[in-house]
Amino acid sequence: MEKTWLAHYPAGVPATIDVDVYPSLVALLDEAYARHAARVAYRYLGRSMRYAEVDALSAAFGAYLQSLGLARGDRVALMLPNVPQYPVAIAAVLRAGYVVVNVNPLYTPRELEHQLRDSGAQAIVVLENFAHTFEAVRAQVPTRHVIIAAAGDLLGLKGLLVNGVVRHLRQAVPAYRLDGAVRFNAALARGRARGLQPVAPAPDDLAVLQYTGGTTGVSKGAMLLHRNLVANVLQSECWYGPALKKIPAGEQLTVVCALPIYHVFGFTCCIMLGLRMGACNILIANPRDLPAMFKDLARERFHSFPAVNTLFNAIANHPGFASVNWRHLVLSVGGGTAVQSGTAALWLEKTGCPIVEGYGLSETSPSAACNAVDSTAYSGAIGMPLPNTEFALLDDAGREVGPGQPGEIAIRGPQVTAGYWQRPDETAKSMTADGYFRTGDIGVVDARGQFRIVDRKKDMILVSGFNVYPTEIEDVLSRHPGVLECAAVGVPDAKTGESVKLYVVRKDPGLTEAALRAYCEAELAAYKRPRAIEFRDELPKSNVGKILRRELRAG
Repeated sequence: MEKTWLAHYPAGVPATIDVDVYPSLVALLDEAYARHAARVAYRYLGRSMRYAEVDALSAAFGAYLQSLGLARGDRVALMLPNVPQYPVAIAAVLRAGYVVVNVNPLYTPRELEHQLRDSGAQAIVVLENFAHTFEAVRAQVPTRHVIIAAAGDLLGLKGLLVNGVVRHLRQAVPAYRLDGAVRFNAALARGRARGLQPVAPAPDDLAVLQYTGGTTGVSKGAMLLHRNLVANVLQSECWYGPALKKIPAGEQLTVVCALPIYHVFGFTCCIMLGLRMGACNILIANPRDLPAMFKDLARERFHSFPAVNTLFNAIANHPGFASVNWRHLVLSVGGGTAVQSGTAALWLEKTGCPIVEGYGLSETSPSAACNAVDSTAYSGAIGMPLPNTEFALLDDAGREVGPGQPGEIAIRGPQVTAGYWQRPDETAKSMTADGYFRTGDIGVVDARGQFRIVDRKKDMILVSGFNVYPTEIEDVLSRHPGVLECAAVGVPDAKTGESVKLYVVRKDPGLTEAALRAYCEAELAAYKRPRAIEFRDELPKSNVGKILRRELRAG
């Protein structure tokens, strides 16, 4: 495909960058700790942790992990919300020569068992609030070394901060029994006594096993190499540059880390990019608890807020919005799922900072494309491929489609996964012979090289032979002033094969089905209009905030 997008790159952003600045994430970490030692790296519940502290803590914890007798390249699972132990543990695992396995702390025992067995994780770091989940599967998994973290381990005031985290997580610590488990602070003490043995991973060494959400089958571990993640950090830094130049000289970049770190978006675009840029990340343990998050943010001056559509929407519609000072915000990056135009318009109106929609997957570390960060309005597109990144649009046979035709987005670049852990068959299905990763997303590209997602292949609705894309319907309905959230799915229909069913959460309690039907009649072709409309108090979402259409289809 002709790279027409390069002619429309933001000023100062090159077509290619040097993605080999660091041989590994360990080299990136070491430089960050040395260069930014006196800066604040993380703030949590109003308390600060400097880069020098993270350096010392991660070295101690890495030394403890090395004392366990793990082999180089062994996997270590991290089952934590956004608490300070998480970035410390990430750095420790990498600096000790092991592989990070990010685990959703809200997993059920079944989901956790699959991930630990599949990854072969030899050790796990788990917040005590979720230790009972691991206890339920301990006998079935290879994970023998268990480190238990408590909410206030690194912050001193344990009693107060445990209560603070209970406020955030809205749960007490369920009872558990894990014989032989070691407390996080005890592991730190043991590690300090030993000292870390430095390692130097190679660019092609495995750094992270990032498990997909399982939306296309069983959850699989995307193998992200050190060079993949280093490349994506540098690509993101380059792309975000024009917006971040608006921060006053000498002022530290501050990022709201409300995205879960266990998700690749938060892992790379908050934690790793923050390290590269010497940023302060404000850790938000539970962004669903909006009053608590507003309380944390009310005392902060921040510049960057990466999030998903549902979080932007919830924040902008919450009565506590005005308690936070949004005036210093220069970069709002939307990803994980499509940003809806109604949400984008409201966010711009209330913050003055447009949402810049990006696109990526676990398999691309994650960022692959983004709108220009100096955009002033929502475009509905996912933007242009990042530097060093190529896109192609393919038909079912793997041939490139013609201009203006929808096709499956395929991506080639230094951030693309090496494949799926222990699944060469799945890797072969997802990769083309010339090195493109097939995303499963259907897209189109315009004359300016701007890509737009039409939808996931599996979510497309076939109505009397016509393709109907839920994203389009949801975007249209999101602009209705009475709609807070919505989702469209296909349901069996005796006459048309499938028809559209719409699920709606009202913003206006007086919104009626008749009013929505009249709106759809004005905005959508007949075959796209919902045959059925159901009002709900809430829609099912993943822990990252994606609306789960599959659960709606299942009833």
